[in-house]
Amino acid sequence: MAKPVAATGRKATVKPVKPESHLAMVRRARRINRELAEVYPYAHPELDFRNPFELLVATVLSAQTTDLRVNQTTPALFAAYPTPEDMAAAVPEELEEIIRPTGFFRAKAKSLMGLSASLRDNFGGEVPGRLVDLVTLPGVGRKTANVVLGNAFGVPGITVDTHFGRLVRRWKWTEQEDPEKVEAEIAEIFPRSEWTMLSHRVVFHGRRICHARKPACGACPIAPLCPSYGEGETDPEKARKLLKYEMGGRPGQRLSPPPDYPGEPAPALGTG
Repeated sequence: MAKPVAATGRKATVKPVKPESHLAMVRRARRINRELAEVYPYAHPELDFRNPFELLVATVLSAQTTDLRVNQTTPALFAAYPTPEDMAAAVPEELEEIIRPTGFFRAKAKSLMGLSASLRDNFGGEVPGRLVDLVTLPGVGRKTANVVLGNAFGVPGITVDTHFGRLVRRWKWTEQEDPEKVEAEIAEIFPRSEWTMLSHRVVFHGRRICHARKPACGACPIAPLCPSYGEGETDPEKARKLLKYEMGGRPGQRLSPPPDYPGEPAPALGTG
């Protein structure tokens, strides 16, 4: 801020900051997406799965827990119940015991048995590839449906989880809090073909660098484009200590990560 002008006694006025236009915001948002694509060329869903049913189940289990804990739990789960028919016929107490490490295991077991029964009875035992059908399944909302569509069927979708919502508000792409409204506004900024990978890149960045309580601003590769720079640690050395997963030299969340993932696989349950 300019200092008072001593000769006249007048004070210099502060020039107001011009609000960012919608067009400028869109251009900045798309540049952030391009730069994140360079930082995370290996971005991917962080749930282990081999087919649409496994991804659907894993995504339901991921509520209120980490993808790592889900990935450590699902090998035993899918060994016991490999198909919707098997899971629909499970003894509830036995299913609950397997998924207990993911938390809220009674409610999740009820959802898993319900969606499995619906797949068996209404969809021939197959996971449907349409959002309108997926959201009819017990425990499945738009977020879960978009995860499955984007990663099991190649249908573009925006996944608004807590990381995605936090970052797009920090970047001033939206002021919305409701996930469906966030999804709608972000969908207007990017071409449909970018939706799924945009979701992965933003979530990757939120988990590794742009944390909820203490973002690593001083180690952020897109800091010059961020209107919220300074909310977190700006000292480069201190910020680097906040980096997580492969960015911090530690294992990721998947026990079976993609071949191009630069980090170490996560440990199995009970081994680390």
